[in-house]
This record gives sequence, structure tokens and C-alpha cells, in this order.
Amino acid sequence: METPTGAAAPHRVSVVVPVYQGARTLADVVGEIAVLREQGRTPGGRLFVVDEVVLVDDCGPDGSDTVIRDLAARHPWVRPVWLSRNFGQHAATLAGISASGGEWVVTMDEDGQHDPGAIGVLLDRALDAQADVVYARPSNPPPHGFRRNLASRGAKWFVTKMARGAPAADFNSFRLVLGEVARSVAAYAGPGIYLDVAISWVARRVTTAPVRMRDEGDRPSGYDLRRLLSHFWRLVLSSGTTPLRWVSVTGIGAVVLAPLIAVVLVAGKAARWWQAPGWTSTMVLLMAATGAILFALGVIAEYVGMSVNMAMGKPLYLPVRDRMDGPLGRETRSGADVPAATDPRAAVASAPPSAPPTAHHPAPETRDAPAGTG
Repeated sequence: METPTGAAAPHRVSVVVPVYQGARTLADVVGEIAVLREQGRTPGGRLFVVDEVVLVDDCGPDGSDTVIRDLAARHPWVRPVWLSRNFGQHAATLAGISASGGEWVVTMDEDGQHDPGAIGVLLDRALDAQADVVYARPSNPPPHGFRRNLASRGAKWFVTKMARGAPAADFNSFRLVLGEVARSVAAYAGPGIYLDVAISWVARRVTTAPVRMRDEGDRPSGYDLRRLLSHFWRLVLSSGTTPLRWVSVTGIGAVVLAPLIAVVLVAGKAARWWQAPGWTSTMVLLMAATGAILFALGVIAEYVGMSVNMAMGKPLYLPVRDRMDGPLGRETRSGADVPAATDPRAAVASAPPSAPPTAHHPAPETRDAPAGTG
């Protein structure tokens, strides 16, 4: 979309915030986003504006729903989405994405750890790299404990090895996604899917941008050990059918090796390498039965893998419009150079963020599990 004069129109952004325990911090987060409601420039000089903020009530225990109602009543650009019960952060994020309408969708936490002023940094990176998805990459040490950071790195390494094409090391709940890609993911993702894995299925190019994360508050994390393990296990199950493929390969290997081992056993019997009565025939039958069983398991694993992909909602293809007709091609279509950043908000976006505005509202710990945050 261009303006009547031919200059590039501003990029329109929807911000999605899943809310679980945001009663103390949500108003401050929305207040920071309100500054971006006025058209401004990214640090790279691109025009952008936040059109809407989608707050998804995930039925938390602290009265966040009351805060959401108040914010929606005071700000017409705040859109609440009400879930029937607590479904978890990823499901709530997908619900908010499906209700959004911006050219770009930004997802962020409700606790103030993610700085809305960095949205321009993510947008610049997306346009420079022509990327569908940009994850915030913490430029400072992750504000978690040593054990949680170690578990996060280990989980991401494990999933990266298992999930071909899924950059698990980059996963972060502060992300910018091309609008049509984000809403397509929300439409086809199956129950229990890990959001970032679903995005990796269809995103053409994924990159990161350095963003400074704010310190956590003094509220204990909403994730106990059981929930963290459940979160990690969902990431593993969503990462693909690689373990099932291992079963298939093992079955094929057994079918190939069983006759060869049988020949060796028969040859050894003929050469009198062993004299135990019945041992050779027993081992030959055992190898034949083992090979048949593993081969059958391999065939079953292939069918299970197909069913798993279908259940998770993995699409065979995703049609999209010509990239040059969308926001990624706007500068090319306009033929205008990107002006230097003159808006004062550009400096805010590029500078290290201040501490979260929680003098009277201590920021709770981020809800991301070890495998899902930076």
C-alpha cells in the first residue's frame, strides 16, 4: 500500500499479548505501546504504526480480566479476546493472532520484560533481510537463574538436532511475524503444537535481531517443574517425526543384516566353530524373527509419522500473495529511498530500554518455559 503521493505508507502492526498473570503490569505495558499508536519511524527510518493491541485473557488467577476490561473501555484500539479456560501461552497466542488484522503481528509477554520500543528494530531487520519472521535475540544475559538458562540451552540444542529446519536456538516469545503467515499458522495449527515449530514449517526466511531484555520482577514464575517439563515435552513432540524415522531405519537395517548374519552362523556351524546343538538354528530363527518385527515396526512408524503430521496440522503447502505486493516489497514498489530516522521514537527503539515501568507494579517473571525463550 502506497500513499497518493507515491511515498511508502506506514507498516501497520498488530501487537498480541497473551495474559495470564498481568494484573500488576499489563496497564504499564499497554501504556508503552500507546506511544506507538502515533505514526513514527524505526531506527532505519521506515514508517510504522501500531493499529491494535489484542489482549488474550488466559483465565489467570490474579484478576487480569478486570484490567483487560478497563483497558478495552479506555482505549478503542485495545481488543480483548476471552478464552473459556486456561489453555496455555501458545494456545492463547494463537487465539490472539487469529483475531489480529495487521500487516505484521508482534507477540510479547505481559510482564514488561519485552520493550515495545524495540518493535522498530524487529521491523527493520525483517525488511533488510526480507524475512517472514524475526525473533528478538537477547543482547544481555537472559534474566533467569543459572539452572533455567542451562536447561533452556540444552533443550534448544536437543530440539534443533531433532527438528530439521526448526531454529530452536532462536525461539523467543518476543517475535515479529508477517501477518498472512501468522494468521495461516493460527488457522492450521493442531492442538498441542509448539507455536514456533508450526511457524518454521511455512516461514521462508527466519532471522533474529539483538534486543535488550529487561530484568524480571520479584513474582515467582508461573511455571513449576511439572509445567516446565510438560512445555519441553510438547516442544519435543512438535519437533517432528525423527524418532519414528529412527525406528524405520532400524527395521530396514535389521532386514538387510539378518540374512548376512544367518549366512555367517551357518558357515560357522559348517566350520565347527561351535558345537552347541541347536544353537545355530535358534540364532538364525531369532535373527529372522527380529528382522521381521523391526521391519513391521518401521512400516507402522511411517504410517504413525504421517498421522502425527496430519494431527499437528502440518500443511502440504501454503499459498501466499506475491511478496512484492506485500509489506516486504513496499520499498521496492514505492521507489523511494528510506529517509534517515528523525522521529524521536527511533532513538528510543535503538537505545537500551529503561527498567520496566513497575515502581508500583513489580514485574512478574516471564511465562516462557526454558525451551521457548531466549
